[in-house]
Amino acid sequence: MTASKPTVLFVCVHNAGRSQIAAGYLRHLAGDAIEVRSAGSIPAEQINPVAVEVMREVGIDISAEQPKVLTTDAVQAADVVITMGCGDACPFFPGKRYEDWKLDDPAGQPLETVRTIRDQIEGRIRDLITELT
Repeated sequence: MTASKPTVLFVCVHNAGRSQIAAGYLRHLAGDAIEVRSAGSIPAEQINPVAVEVMREVGIDISAEQPKVLTTDAVQAADVVITMGCGDACPFFPGKRYEDWKLDDPAGQPLETVRTIRDQIEGRIRDLITELT
């Protein structure tokens, strides 16, 4: 990690739910202390509207975000790569810090379920910030 500002990359298959929620929380809670990126191995056309709604409930607007394709360069540029169910589609580079957060996919889930996923992600983000700053 760089001494001044670590880079965290969140990766899930569609980059439409979990990774966008995590990136939104990290940007909101860490401010400029951490560089935040997210991507998907098979990006969706748009962010899951339920993910946007549950984040709006906690005062975080992710509605302007767009799913992005996962690139080798993005992984190489990251200090920490956090995967969320993308399996073998995630590139692996020795020397990187990898974490796999086992979280349910919010796609097609009711609002209450997505709120639970959001809250699980928030707890992990707070722990991550403590570790990195």
